[in-house]
Amino acid sequence: MPNPTAAMLVIGDEILSGRTRDANLHHLSQQFTAAGIDLKEARIVSDDHDAIVAAVDALRETHDILVTSGGIGPTHDDITADAVAAAFGVHIDVREDAKALMEARYAKTGRELNEARLRMARIPDGAELIENDVSAAPGFRIGNVYVMAGVPSVFTSMLDRVLPTLNAGTPLMSQSIRVERAEGDIAGPLRDLAREFDDLAFGSYPFSENGVYGANVVVRGTDSARLNEAATRLHALFS
Repeated sequence: MPNPTAAMLVIGDEILSGRTRDANLHHLSQQFTAAGIDLKEARIVSDDHDAIVAAVDALRETHDILVTSGGIGPTHDDITADAVAAAFGVHIDVREDAKALMEARYAKTGRELNEARLRMARIPDGAELIENDVSAAPGFRIGNVYVMAGVPSVFTSMLDRVLPTLNAGTPLMSQSIRVERAEGDIAGPLRDLAREFDDLAFGSYPFSENGVYGANVVVRGTDSARLNEAATRLHALFS
């Protein structure tokens, strides 16, 4: 049975402008690889309602799982929740269970749960909450879409809640072989080997170090015996 497929949608002008470097895609890809969930696509869109709706609709239709990151905070440009509600055609408003989580948190800290902060308790109808242990403001799941915060510590907390609920597959394994030859010299034999081991994925990543040109050839797959066999053949070809 094939592994479930996933996509990630990163939302935020600050990512596209270069002001903020995204860390959540890197973390998600590591966690999904270990869980046997194949992350097939990632997109970044601006804080634009129609762009978010279009991306959510496209990605949730073509993948088993869609994870979004960013745009569920207290400010005017945090519009992800509204856009996801629009994509599903459902109403969105402050929900009592989400509000209760935040009330408990703010009561402990002594801060006011004002109108701006209550924006983070706005949840689309029919969605399930994704709690976080960092700031209490929840994410949510609706259909196969998991809507999470952009702050890396909060995203990580939410993902810790979500991962045990997902249908996992067979974890992807890899082996890396350093080849001190130019890519143009190894391309032909590597192509032939990839055809022979068509159940594995081969990648070539060039490097240049102190005048030495070469490539790290990475083989990925779910069958350890086949990985070992392919790695042995690679060593024999290029050693």
